[in-house]
Amino acid sequence: MATGKILIVDDEKNICELLKLYIEKEGFEAQTANDGEEALKKFDSFAPDLMLLDIMLPGLDGWQVCREIRKKSTKPIIMLTAKGEVFDKVLGLELGADDYITKPFEAKEVIARINAVLRRTKQQKPEDSNRIVTYENLSINLTNYELKVNGKQVDTPPKEMELIYHLASNPNRVFTRDQLLDEVWGFDYYGDSRTVDVHVKRLREKLEGVSDKWDLKTVWGVGYKFETKE
Repeated sequence: MATGKILIVDDEKNICELLKLYIEKEGFEAQTANDGEEALKKFDSFAPDLMLLDIMLPGLDGWQVCREIRKKSTKPIIMLTAKGEVFDKVLGLELGADDYITKPFEAKEVIARINAVLRRTKQQKPEDSNRIVTYENLSINLTNYELKVNGKQVDTPPKEMELIYHLASNPNRVFTRDQLLDEVWGFDYYGDSRTVDVHVKRLREKLEGVSDKWDLKTVWGVGYKFETKE
């Protein structure tokens, strides 16, 4: 039986109760919320291991809730959406969502996605691992999610941290956008790679001119690499 706590956020109470029933049947503890404000309060009080978050909510919508959660936590978020536009999916990834489920969905699919994301999260964040990469004027600490540039901490969203850590941990290796989506975000993202470009652009703004010993390079027609120089 699975263990862990799941927070289900959807303005449709019947969807919440149905998901709660299936999730608890799998051995999880579950609570529900029906609007954005309640979701944020229950995230703090319930301390879930994962959140199922609908986009269309009264008051604070799912995007705003995701943004607020990511200011204080890297706990996984699976977005629930009836929308299929690529823009919605890209925006969710940029804000730090871990996966998507499009309505209408099968309860078994939801359980499978929950288990997959939790399993991936545990694999990515072993408790005994001290994950720090350093270069001249740069320190990337993924244990504490801290990026230091010239000795000063720079506020950096979780996915940007994971992306620069992944690239810097593999210096001079070229990654395609699809590889980065798979290895950093953890799932095949329908071949849409714009979110990788957005994250790289934001990282470059933070790292521009910091050192001439390394650089975040574009390999035209292929992808990106963290290039180190002798």
